[in-house]
Amino acid sequence: MEYAKMRAIAEELGAYAEQLEGAWSVEIGPSGPILAMMCPSKRHEGTVHRIREQLNQQVPVTHPGCVCATGPEIEHPALGRMRFPDAVVMPFGLLDEEGVAVDATQVLAVVEIVSPSNPTDDYIEPTNDYIEKLADYPAMGIAHYLIVDPRTGTIEVHSDPCKGRYMRKDSYIYGDSVPFGSWTVETSAFRRYGKAGN
Repeated sequence: MEYAKMRAIAEELGAYAEQLEGAWSVEIGPSGPILAMMCPSKRHEGTVHRIREQLNQQVPVTHPGCVCATGPEIEHPALGRMRFPDAVVMPFGLLDEEGVAVDATQVLAVVEIVSPSNPTDDYIEPTNDYIEKLADYPAMGIAHYLIVDPRTGTIEVHSDPCKGRYMRKDSYIYGDSVPFGSWTVETSAFRRYGKAGN
């Protein structure tokens, strides 16, 4: 199906979702438009906030005119993908443009916080962040992808996209100083799901 049709379906799903209870997101993945209920917990939102605050102190120095923002969808029409990351590092000017989604080829980095409701079992990692988006983001040309998993207290940094996949993966745990592109994310204040006080 061509991207314009998928985008039109995604917009219809978005309008439908506004009538539903709860918070919903619409993305275009490998199988087409997806309507998914968002179940971010307070710790999910707290982690996003901490990362965004840290990056917004560093990004203006390393990449003047850029910002770490939450909210914009990113799209790559030629690839047929539209994603809604938890945080995006991109030129601030993209936020002043008309429309809903920003051009993924302009995005420097994305951040995803694994939700407590992300489907998993003992052997299969969450599909959306660890498989589908791990394939989509390098194919979109996004240089850096940070996955933070409050279920396990682990962090993955993916970089060096080449031929539709990241060539480098670095693993960390909560408490580490995590190199992420030109920046560093301090994780000592991050909190795990279901763990009192930490």
